[in-house]
Amino acid sequence: MKILVVGTGAREHAICKAVEGNAELYSVMSNKNPGIARISKYQIGSENDIEAVKKFAVENKIDIAVIGPEAPLEKGIVDALQAEGIGCVGPTMEAAKIETDKVFMRNLFENYKIPGSLTYRVFDNYEDISDFIDEFGEDIVVKPVGLTGGKGVKIVGEQLKDLEEAKNYAKEVVDTKMGGYASVVLEERAIGEEFTVQAFVDGKNIAPMPAAQDHPYAFEGDEGPITGGMGSYSDKGGLLPFLDKKSYDESVKIMEETVKAINKEVGPYKGFLYGQFMLCRDGPKLIEYNARFGDPEAMNVLSLLESNFVDICEGIVDGNLKGVKFEDKATVCKYIVPDGYPGNAVPNQVIDVNESKINEAGAQVYYAAVNEKDGKVYTSSSRALGLVAIGESIEEAEKLCEDATKYVKGDVYHRRDVGTTDLVQKRVKHMEEIRE
Repeated sequence: MKILVVGTGAREHAICKAVEGNAELYSVMSNKNPGIARISKYQIGSENDIEAVKKFAVENKIDIAVIGPEAPLEKGIVDALQAEGIGCVGPTMEAAKIETDKVFMRNLFENYKIPGSLTYRVFDNYEDISDFIDEFGEDIVVKPVGLTGGKGVKIVGEQLKDLEEAKNYAKEVVDTKMGGYASVVLEERAIGEEFTVQAFVDGKNIAPMPAAQDHPYAFEGDEGPITGGMGSYSDKGGLLPFLDKKSYDESVKIMEETVKAINKEVGPYKGFLYGQFMLCRDGPKLIEYNARFGDPEAMNVLSLLESNFVDICEGIVDGNLKGVKFEDKATVCKYIVPDGYPGNAVPNQVIDVNESKINEAGAQVYYAAVNEKDGKVYTSSSRALGLVAIGESIEEAEKLCEDATKYVKGDVYHRRDVGTTDLVQKRVKHMEEIRE
């Protein structure tokens, strides 16, 4: 079996490690990721160059391609590869609209009466934006319709100080065609605790994974700008300290209904589906979907996967996905990022990663947006690497992960509070207050 993994980051490194030893591994990546390079036959090139990826796949007689990031999905990489007879773990261009077109996603909820939706409207001019915000009168979330790398969403009360600022930002989104569309989504602001449920999907069946919680804010105490994610944790039992089984099951049900609706609307959805939920007083609400694994959450769940990943990929492609097993343990992932991230990181700085010491400390390394040249690892202006530890509890996993961070040297920082008892308890207390 020959498997191609498309993508460059820590999410893709985690996917490659899951494939390693179970198939012949190939990769296409835009930089030389040292973790992926040492275990695959690789080509350096843009994952968005669909023709080049297709040529590499055909020449190497690839059986299954696993697509990591969202941008090539939006460009139709799955459609192009399937036309060459290559099985794909990833949705077609139309099915990927569940992430790449937020209007498609919200309309799907409305038309198929899927539970867990939010009040929303879509606008393409300032006058209507202003009228709606004045009339709605409550805090809102402003979202570009298309992809912005997780950095386009702004919330009143957080990145936006008031409704006037929301109007101006919504106008900017429309005027600049942020995310590729001259329109903007305005949504009610859901109050609660965010969590993620990811699932393998074969077109009709879904196999859900343990829940995880991401930490999108750059600095400790949930301060600073929103980033691609500074770390995440998962707990024993597949739930979270603030997330009960009933709410988890409701979230899975929402995802099942969504997969059915996509099937009716544009054909089968195959691959990974990432549901970002807000646990509110009256249950989980769907904030948004990603048409691929989360990053960092992919590292949490794949570190625990007991089932053979290649068998899962075959099940997705063939439409006969079976049950999937995970180790019943907790995980903590902490991202090491360059100083100045997310806005002012200076790229091309050398970092020293002592992998053997990290492994001895009980953690694993997943390389992200770095580049290996002449045996040295250089940072970019994005996240550098994820460290993941597994434990009998979140507390144990956090201590192992934090201890391992000292073996990464350079102009870098990380959020030391990810997975700590204090921060987890803050989440639990917040949820208790909301429920009261």
